[in-house]
Amino acid sequence: MNIQPSTPMTPLRARMIADMTARTLGPASLTSHLRACKRFAAWLGRSPQTATADDVRDFQRHLVETGTSICTRNQTMTGVKFLFRVTLRRHDLVAEIFSLKEPVKVPLVLSKKEIKRILAMAPSTKAHVMLSLAYGCGMRAGEVVRLKVGDIDSAQQIIRIVQAKGRKDRNVMLPADILGLLRDWWKERPTGQDKDVPASERVLFPGYRGKHLSARQISRLFKETAREAGITKPVTLHTLRHSFATHLLERGVDIRVIQALLGHTKLTTTARYASVATGMIAAVDSPLDDLTPAKRKKKARPS
Repeated sequence: MNIQPSTPMTPLRARMIADMTARTLGPASLTSHLRACKRFAAWLGRSPQTATADDVRDFQRHLVETGTSICTRNQTMTGVKFLFRVTLRRHDLVAEIFSLKEPVKVPLVLSKKEIKRILAMAPSTKAHVMLSLAYGCGMRAGEVVRLKVGDIDSAQQIIRIVQAKGRKDRNVMLPADILGLLRDWWKERPTGQDKDVPASERVLFPGYRGKHLSARQISRLFKETAREAGITKPVTLHTLRHSFATHLLERGVDIRVIQALLGHTKLTTTARYASVATGMIAAVDSPLDDLTPAKRKKKARPS
């Protein structure tokens, strides 16, 4: 965990970092929790150790009144809750923390024609293969940029995604088109960082100083490419993952297979794509059809 030089390392902050590290929280969770507690301390104007139940209630009201989104508000209070529950052992304050229910939104999905336009506008082989992986395999931005040579199993036609969200491994398909793109990219891929690195450990999309590209870089690349393709919807790279799941569902792929490909723990998370699978929705016969004579006649005819 990299601590910004401008951030004072107070004993409480050090204890919280030690607690999070001992519980093997990921880098994103560490950063999010520390940011949340820093925000609470700044609002409080003194050490969180001196916080009262009224302070916790007032801070939550402050977040709502200042227009903080429900997602950010819940994320902030999750970090504050860790501080009180684990580091300070203040269970009386933990009892004052509650989560707000987020509105259920239908995922934004692109049509196959729109995705084809986006891929056609990819400015380079590297961009084309990264965006193809995001859509063709349902991969997250961070999963694409962290891919290594050893993760590609052309013999079994799968890609191994190692320690993704939730610290879970999973396998996804390796389409023949993507394998061809990967081989084309390998011919162009810069090799300056490969020295003393085992072949299987070499990153497919190297960035600077021996590291891979960042998720932010591929997300920015996608938005620029979508704009060039004339896509006016408020899309993000994650829209390709939503589209991957929805298009598989429309093709009749079993929802539990899609769940495994996406790495979802709960089937209910995957099931939400049924609400945007327009092909499936359009194919459902309305009960109104049964009221028309033509429909009754058609159904009465022996097969």
